[in-house]
Amino acid sequence: MAEITLKDRAGNDAGTVELDDTVFGIEPNVPVMHQVVTAQLARRRAGTHNTKTRAEVRGGGAKPYRQKGTGRARQGSLRAPQFTGGGIALGPKPRSYAQRTPKKMIKLALRSALSDRASEGNVVVVDDWSFDSPRTRDARAALAALGLEGRVLLVVDHADAATALSFRNLPEVQLIAPGELNAYDVLCNDWIVFTSANLPSPDATREDGEAEPSSEASEASTEDEKS
Repeated sequence: MAEITLKDRAGNDAGTVELDDTVFGIEPNVPVMHQVVTAQLARRRAGTHNTKTRAEVRGGGAKPYRQKGTGRARQGSLRAPQFTGGGIALGPKPRSYAQRTPKKMIKLALRSALSDRASEGNVVVVDDWSFDSPRTRDARAALAALGLEGRVLLVVDHADAATALSFRNLPEVQLIAPGELNAYDVLCNDWIVFTSANLPSPDATREDGEAEPSSEASEASTEDEKS
């Protein structure tokens, strides 16, 4: 396991912390990251685009002119696609752009993105933010003390409201909950900042996407099988 220096809010050393190699030390899989990010962006599309067909536009009930004798091509309606104001042929209709992405690929893409940032030395672990009250000035001073420049992805627990309120007004900082961590947001930011409490564990990024069963659950299933 790789060791990095644990920091406090003032930028001072507060010990060391180990980054698990299965989360921060793998070889980044670029094709998987590309496919997962593409699927994530596709799912964000509203898909509400809509064009009217010749059956949906207004008018065009009467035949524009007689069938024969005019020297022109026969027409049955002015709302046909070749006329101005007519319907749109093969135009976009409402649809979903969502793609099915296996859980293994999502986990692998996240571990690949975190490993890429860790290899560049752009993963920071803070022992505790310990904001007494929300204050943007203190948050900006903390970023300066840690030497963080550029886009920063800050992983904040839901219960730490003071930290979230302190950083939320900074345009260069993106807040995210530990359970919402994903490859796209990791790749969009230059720095990833964790606290020692929400540092990702191997169980949280298992390839199969399932948590290990607890000992109580295993004992209960064993007793059910015996009965």
